[in-house]
Amino acid sequence: MADKTAGLSNDERDAVKQRAAELRAQEKAGKSRAAGEKAVREAIAAMPDDDRALAEGIDRIVNDVAPQLIPKTWYGFPAYTDADGKVVVFFKAASKFTTRYGTLGFEESAQLDDGDLWVTSFAILKLTPATEKTIAEHIRKAAG
Repeated sequence: MADKTAGLSNDERDAVKQRAAELRAQEKAGKSRAAGEKAVREAIAAMPDDDRALAEGIDRIVNDVAPQLIPKTWYGFPAYTDADGKVVVFFKAASKFTTRYGTLGFEESAQLDDGDLWVTSFAILKLTPATEKTIAEHIRKAAG
């Protein structure tokens, strides 16, 4: 008998299903900025209050400092891609996997390389002027 703890959790299975639905929706709507903005707004609107406040702030920062990034959802997360469609930055809500903090993450296409070691994600509890400044600096650098 297979170990019930092996493989994906229910939350992870749900995320995979959500990603498949996103891909179908993107194929149907096209990969336009407008379709991506709509999907991101809907994903943010569905979040609990604390996560929604963080996601709205991150969305605002991305649009301010890296307007060339294209919004879309990625496993249900608000995400922003480069011109090649590769995810640069995303926000994973704490409620997604019942964690104690949200995550601002950067994927391989983010231009954050700094020698042999660099940051690829941050735990985030709230937006303050200091955290917004740090987020803006990392997103600006990640976007090139």
